[in-house]
Amino acid sequence: MHNRRIGLLGGSFNPAHGGHRGISMFALESLRLDEVWWLVSPGNPLKPAEGMAPLVARFASAVRQAKRAPIKVSAIERELGTRFTFDTLRAIRRRFPKKEFVWLMGSDNLAQFHRWKDWRGIARTMPIAVIARPGYDAAAIASPAMAWLRRFRVPRAGFVNRANWSAPALVTLRFDPDPRSATAIRRADPDWADGHTGKTLRDQVTFKPITGTPISMEEDAAAS
Repeated sequence: MHNRRIGLLGGSFNPAHGGHRGISMFALESLRLDEVWWLVSPGNPLKPAEGMAPLVARFASAVRQAKRAPIKVSAIERELGTRFTFDTLRAIRRRFPKKEFVWLMGSDNLAQFHRWKDWRGIARTMPIAVIARPGYDAAAIASPAMAWLRRFRVPRAGFVNRANWSAPALVTLRFDPDPRSATAIRRADPDWADGHTGKTLRDQVTFKPITGTPISMEEDAAAS
């Protein structure tokens, strides 16, 4: 019997919406995952801080969207003290050595993946599953990261049936396009976060309380 297999979906979740849930449920079925963890980022180095709701509001929106699904919501980066995906994924692998992980990303992220800190190191840390997102496929295919990752592509069936997941490995998934976006939600309801302020929730992976008080982390000025 294989170790528990978990998909990791990181992002700002500003706010979380049905598109995040749809992608996660699709990945769960396609890759035969046991569950998906949503990693709610305290702050994305590649996104402006302006317009970013407090972590507690974004976390609460994710918990609401993940209800009654094999999805756990976590802000584990606060506890780990990590800021970049490369550092977060390495720390998660060390902390949960008996679990197998696959990093889930949309094709929009693959298009700019080469800008991420040590993106090749990310690919060597755990397998990557890229989920098609309308409007970004061409840019993803032509990206510098894809030029390097292409040699590690494996078919979905072969990936799922592997006894052990090793990296680098890239599997691509296609599903019906979902037009929902956090940007559109913010435009329609600029005050969406107000309903989530003042809440104290518990991290569903670390079981630590999530509050509006940020944990001090060392700032890394370089995003690549």
